[in-house]
Order: sequence, then C-alpha cells, then structure tokens
Amino acid sequence: MSHRIVLLHATPVAMAPIHSAFKEEWPEAEIINLLDDGLSIDRAREDQLSRSMIDRFVRFGRYGYDMQAQGILVTCSAFGPAIDQLAASLPVPVLKPNEAMFHEALEQGKKIGMLATFGPAVETMTEEFDSYVKEHGLSATLTTVLVEDAIDLLRKGDADSHNRLVAARAKELAHCDVIMLAHFSTSRAAASVREQVSVPVLTAPHAAVKRMKASILSGKE
Repeated sequence: MSHRIVLLHATPVAMAPIHSAFKEEWPEAEIINLLDDGLSIDRAREDQLSRSMIDRFVRFGRYGYDMQAQGILVTCSAFGPAIDQLAASLPVPVLKPNEAMFHEALEQGKKIGMLATFGPAVETMTEEFDSYVKEHGLSATLTTVLVEDAIDLLRKGDADSHNRLVAARAKELAHCDVIMLAHFSTSRAAASVREQVSVPVLTAPHAAVKRMKASILSGKE
C-alpha cells in the first residue's frame, strides 16, 4: 500500500525539485500537492512572521491533513514557527524543509555555509539552524550569502540565469566545510555551484524525502 504524503507549497518554483527527489528516493509514495503561492507573496511583505500568517499557514496544513495525509512535508523555508505549530497539532510527521539537510551538513563539519535567494527565509532558517545546533549539543557556525534577484529570475522561467547568479557567489563560502543550498528551488543550481567550489554542496529535497520515508516506515516522527 502506498503512503500518502501531502506537500505544502508556497511557491511553484519549489515543486519540480521535490517531485524529482521523490521519484529518485521514494517513487512508491503517493504525492498530493497543495499550492498557495499567495503565502510567499504576502510573506515577502512582512519583516516578521505575523500571527495572522501563522494561523493562515496552520489552516492550510490542516486542510492537507484532512486529505488523509500520513505525512506532511513543507517545501518553503520561510514559515518555521508556523510549521512548529502545525506539527504540534497533528498526529502525523510534519517536516520542515531543511532539518534533514542541517543534519547532513553538521555530520560533515562545523563551518557551515548557506546560499539563499529568498530574504524573508534567512532569519527563520538561521533560528532553526541555531536551535538544531543547541538541541543536539553541537558547536557550529552558519555563514549565509543572500543572492539578490535570483529567485525573481527563476519565477520568470529563467533557470539558467538563476543558477549562474547563485554559482557566482559560491566562492564566498569556499572556506566552509560544507555549503547548503537554502531552498528547494535553489537545488536547481547544485551542479553550477559544485563547479565553483571543492567542498560538499547539499540540497534540501533529497534529504527531506529520505527523512520522511524513514519517519513513515519506522512509525516515528
């Protein structure tokens, strides 16, 4: 019997990377897509994640659960506190986009770099990273480079320019032990980034799918 996993998308550009990851890592899963691209548009207008935005996101996630979801995977990294609240309210695994990638990165070193393209996500991701490090008693630093304009190009369908802009900034993080590509959408630039640096480059979608699969099949969150 296939397992139904609901994907919560706040932007269409996150969809193709996670679909590819499921095909490669867990093709047997039944994938349901829920997209509200207004979430990312409205989130970009807020300096801090507002109470109304959190409540809106939780309603979105609970709708996904009502579809008999056995697991929920969020593909946008700008809603950390809302994902925490959703996870606390549901009896199925609810995964943040980047927690699995953090785990992989910290297995490879203490100096972690991150290439990001969506500014509002950087603060919540940094908080999540710091919390993860503290929770697991680790010592690590995170250096983030925000690549302006790249995500706008991607939204317009210009993936090549997006990848070129992201890769052009990679050398600023060449001193790190490992580089994370912050968002599901940024994973498109992985090959281009790897051409610029010799350190490992991690993407979120594959790590997230592997973690969700392990959570579901083991019966654990």
